[in-house]
Amino acid sequence: MKISWKPLLPIFFVFSSSSFAADTQCLTDKYQAYVNASISWYKQLSDLATAHDSDLAEVSQWYVEERIHHFELNQLAVEYYLQSGSSKVNTALPVESWLQLSQQDIKALTERSDALGDAAKLSFEDRQRTPHTQNYELRSAFADILSDPSAIAAPLDAYNSQVTAAAEISCD
Repeated sequence: MKISWKPLLPIFFVFSSSSFAADTQCLTDKYQAYVNASISWYKQLSDLATAHDSDLAEVSQWYVEERIHHFELNQLAVEYYLQSGSSKVNTALPVESWLQLSQQDIKALTERSDALGDAAKLSFEDRQRTPHTQNYELRSAFADILSDPSAIAAPLDAYNSQVTAAAEISCD
């Protein structure tokens, strides 16, 4: 008696595509956890700079907004490239290194007329814009803060814990 595999083919595709979708969602969630940790870290670092020097409040807000634009683009790009099967995302690397985008890639994404294109435009414009007039002062404050381990212990521990938790998410 010969058993035909052809009737099983549609079932195989249903299971494999739903498995692919579940894996893609898991990987997307894993990357989102990394993005959330990163944005939180930059907000806390900027808050420390503002606490160090209240005159840095405006430039700190500017800096955080640019970081948010950067990470929103990355999150959308990871989602897009995971779904399209592109080599622009390498999940074999640590989560913070998954996305492999060049400036040319980002510029090309600005041509899209969707959320990914909008995020690329914002991020690209941020990189082309003249730095804030207090950018040097903010970077100097960051250097001072980062050179004092006790000043950054709590936010750095939180970031490291969140990134470690993201890295430990298994999507197999």
